[in-house]
Amino acid sequence: MWRVQLHKINFDEREYQAVKEVLDSGWLTISEKTYSFEAAFSNFLSNGAKSLAVSNCTAALHMALLACGIKSGDEVITPALTFIADQNVTQMIGAKNVLSDITSMEDWSADPDDIEARITNKTKAVMIVHYAGFACDMERITSICKKHGLLLIEDCAHSPGADYCVSSENVPKERGQPHGTFGDVSAFSFFANKNIAIGEGGMVVTRSDELYEKLKLLRSHGMSAQSFDRYKGRAVSYDVVSAGLNYRLTETNSAIGLVQLAKLPEANEKRRLLVEHYYKRLDNAPSISIPFRRFSRGKPNYHIMPVLLSAETDRAKVIQSMKQDGVQTSIHYPAVNMFSAYKNIVNPAPKAEYVSAHELTLPLYPDMTVDEVNIVCDSLLKSCIG
Repeated sequence: MWRVQLHKINFDEREYQAVKEVLDSGWLTISEKTYSFEAAFSNFLSNGAKSLAVSNCTAALHMALLACGIKSGDEVITPALTFIADQNVTQMIGAKNVLSDITSMEDWSADPDDIEARITNKTKAVMIVHYAGFACDMERITSICKKHGLLLIEDCAHSPGADYCVSSENVPKERGQPHGTFGDVSAFSFFANKNIAIGEGGMVVTRSDELYEKLKLLRSHGMSAQSFDRYKGRAVSYDVVSAGLNYRLTETNSAIGLVQLAKLPEANEKRRLLVEHYYKRLDNAPSISIPFRRFSRGKPNYHIMPVLLSAETDRAKVIQSMKQDGVQTSIHYPAVNMFSAYKNIVNPAPKAEYVSAHELTLPLYPDMTVDEVNIVCDSLLKSCIG
């Protein structure tokens, strides 16, 4: 149906062989492959990261809130421009979502000034998302959280492999600190369209020994020993030391994750080159602007290719026209308060709401070709001008 899909997985024989190894082993649930994936991911992030593989990023976010002790009646400042998982997990534990707006039409990251303005005596945590793999202003956000005694949760669903420019007094900015190593807890997504794609899966990360132990129990029923320990004879029975959930990742997903993690630097570089070609084709195009185009707080990983259509452009017609050309597009994301379940969120986030009404996501994936980028750009420009 599509000449150019929104996304394609970059699998090859390595992923198939990794899955075959698991199937041949006869053990499918959490064990050696998952432990290896966790260790490799922690090593990839460095900075004292401790990683636990989980069933998806939403599970990681849910566990983050629970481990941090967020409870009914608390307020959590969540990003207004994000996937609804951030708001869902907050509401599910009984806390109140307070939306933070984006910074500008050029910078769709959470606005630190707006975050600070939303803080009340009920605020317990700030949740941020590194939209499209571009870093939020982590120096200011971490400073605000420290000043007000707030927990920080990083939603890194978009940003494995991206980093942040850390600056210090009298020292030039330098690249280096990975996304996911600033917050008390961070959450990564390995959904099928992510930079690390395993179908369903995620990683919850912390640098705190105390939070790590809480997260470990939350992941698996609060049990003191896993099934694999009993299978290997390392334990005969188990205790349940706290209430917990079943948010474990399978061995097959972890095996794929190990391969995808090894591919990540090269895949992200391919994304960068494709985005640079998008920039060349779309810079100064009528009715189109590109966020994050003129600045960077580090090295992005270019998870998606978002553009902003002018207020005069009919987005629905552009989407339909591009569909007729065989080009698949998407929207990241509808405004939170447009959903039936969240119409009660009344605090304004006008810049994010504007972006939600006019954003369009173009195809981007590591094995995409320059010719395919040209097909997308030709279709978009024709649709906007026509």
